[in-house]
Amino acid sequence: MIRVIIVDDEPLAQEIIETYVQQMPNLELVAICNNALEANEILKTESIDLMFLDIQMPQLSGIEFLKTLSHPPKVIFTTAHADYAIQGFELDAVDYLLKPISFERFFKAVNKASSLVAPRKQSETENGNGDSNDAFIFVKADKKLVKINFEDILYIEGLKDYVIIRQETGRVITLQTMKSLEDKLPITKFKRIHRSYIVNIKRITAILGNMVELIESGKVKQLPIGKNYRDELMDIITDNKL
Repeated sequence: MIRVIIVDDEPLAQEIIETYVQQMPNLELVAICNNALEANEILKTESIDLMFLDIQMPQLSGIEFLKTLSHPPKVIFTTAHADYAIQGFELDAVDYLLKPISFERFFKAVNKASSLVAPRKQSETENGNGDSNDAFIFVKADKKLVKINFEDILYIEGLKDYVIIRQETGRVITLQTMKSLEDKLPITKFKRIHRSYIVNIKRITAILGNMVELIESGKVKQLPIGKNYRDELMDIITDNKL
């Protein structure tokens, strides 16, 4: 599944692209952003594979915004002006869609993006944040590097620019984004269930409605399931991967 966001300040353009995204079974819409600042917050906390990015927006243009990102997702520019095409491709954009965007043209651009995203995601699974021989990571906390064993993690909670790693023995607070920490975790052991929560899959004891239950300090702890994460979580449950 390719996780996407739409960044556009025009409601009609948002609606059209959202409709197209919903027709593509390999796309998962994570968020719709009205400007670059909103998109930047999403990119800090979410793992995004593809961004539909308008060029002419208030405060920061799409091109200016893309230039600020050190590790951007794949980008398909959307705009009513053809004048920026060369700049767009110089920034390694996957494609450049002129408004009004036809579904045929959208479909072609997404297929092109899919061919680029799929190998990268497979590589991350095999070599990056998939199962590795290491059973721990080090995080910076209290002016030192603290070793965190994966098996000791109950869940991880995001709080603005900090994350709280909850363990049986207490908690560790470190200055980093949820996304940066998520990228370091083995994807077969941990699951993002909400914008603010990552849970150790083996620690889940039950699913009750839109809540995950686990045991913390001898008591039942409930964590919310975000609507954009529920389907993937339920697939894990259905496949008896718990």
